[in-house]
Amino acid sequence: MNAKTQKIIYWVATGAFSAMMLMSAFMYLTMNPELVKGFNAAGLPLYLVYLLGVAKFLGVVGLLVPGFPKIREWAYAGYTFNLLGAAWVHISTSTAFAGPLIFLVVLGVSYYFNVKIRGDLKVS
Repeated sequence: MNAKTQKIIYWVATGAFSAMMLMSAFMYLTMNPELVKGFNAAGLPLYLVYLLGVAKFLGVVGLLVPGFPKIREWAYAGYTFNLLGAAWVHISTSTAFAGPLIFLVVLGVSYYFNVKIRGDLKVS
């Protein structure tokens, strides 16, 4: 696969993921009623809503701002933990869990091609 194709795949995956996380952060920060209902049904504390909203927004910044590869790595790690946790909560409450897993795959594609085109990490 040539470098141009790798960059296109990276930006499509990263752009789609970032757009969805920005929408999610907006829902969290505006305390979307359906989201709050889901948190209540899962027995999760509502202070997590704002915490996760801010974290999702900062994660997008970390993914998109150039020149800070360590911050980008932390953003990838944070999103990985967030999405695994979301999938676990959905599974344990018998609600649809495919969404977080699909986003995890898109995040994985973004990460893989980030490493390939930028060479931020040496993957052996």
